[in-house]
Amino acid sequence: MKIKINHPIKRMLKSYQCLLFALAIVLSSVSLSWSQNGKISGYYIGDYYYLASAHNEDWQGRHGFQYRRIYLNYDKGVADDLAIRLRFEMNSPSFNAKEPGKIAPFVKHGYLKWSNSDWRTTSYFGLVGTPTFATVEKIWGYRSVAKTLEDLHKLGSSTDFGVAIKGNFDTDKKFSYHAMLGNGAGTKGEANSDKKAYLSLTARPVEGLIAEVYGEFGTGADQTSNYMFHGLLGYQKDRLNLGLLVSNKTKQKGKGKEDETRLAGSVFGSMQLGDKLTALGRIDRNFDPHATGEKISYLPHADTAASNTIILGVDWSPAANTHIIPNLVAILYDEPEKGNKPDMDLQPRLTLYYKF
Repeated sequence: MKIKINHPIKRMLKSYQCLLFALAIVLSSVSLSWSQNGKISGYYIGDYYYLASAHNEDWQGRHGFQYRRIYLNYDKGVADDLAIRLRFEMNSPSFNAKEPGKIAPFVKHGYLKWSNSDWRTTSYFGLVGTPTFATVEKIWGYRSVAKTLEDLHKLGSSTDFGVAIKGNFDTDKKFSYHAMLGNGAGTKGEANSDKKAYLSLTARPVEGLIAEVYGEFGTGADQTSNYMFHGLLGYQKDRLNLGLLVSNKTKQKGKGKEDETRLAGSVFGSMQLGDKLTALGRIDRNFDPHATGEKISYLPHADTAASNTIILGVDWSPAANTHIIPNLVAILYDEPEKGNKPDMDLQPRLTLYYKF
């Protein structure tokens, strides 16, 4: 049996449909106008990987495709000295994840930026990049292949919610600083009153030479504290990039427990061999076992022994902003204090990196 809808209800439904359609047009127009006045950019990093050897026998021989990072940025100037940024990040679940899931986006950056040319400063408020890896990443230049040492081994965080300021002490920009005060929770929400302070001091005394000293201090539960320092020496000129990083982090465990100290170093570099070809290499040394190394995404490390990580690759750029990078990662372990020596991790990969 068919039920007839009376005319007033039909007219009301049609009115709602027209209203929704008009609202959709208005929102689309506003969105289009907004995007035209701003800039949309981003990149993606994808691999085909093969675990030729693994310290965990369950991973031995595993292979597949993965997105290690996707960025989508929106930047817009809202005044002569004010700008905003919204950045989303997405990643494929790593092969060592407990439960493989779908690629899920989350907010990586969301901030207001204020530039003051008279003071030679740029200030930020919101979810912003920390000074921790900023200079190291620029010299290494191959985040597409691997995170920097401190980032990879979770010695610090690349993002935090707070206020930051960076600028130059002199007009020649030879001496600069980057300071920040944040929650210390990264991209997660604040759950306590603990905070973290960051400070980077950088010198460029002569063309190509870069030196940085960095320190951070954060408070934790039970009146504990965590702090990290690093020294960085880099060289960037013509077709050559070189870097040396030494890092030390101390984490207090609380009353009656021994503090956890982790000392690490990294030597890295790249050399342009032609207009479209660049060779790259890196050696990381972890002098102490990484207690949560098994959880590192895409390049997990055994948690029982100190390690040496070797990264070699060749970057071929067939077109602008397009990079095809065959690379090899080998992780070799020391004899542990207890138990057997972990087997070497050997992972050849073919990486595609594209910016837009």
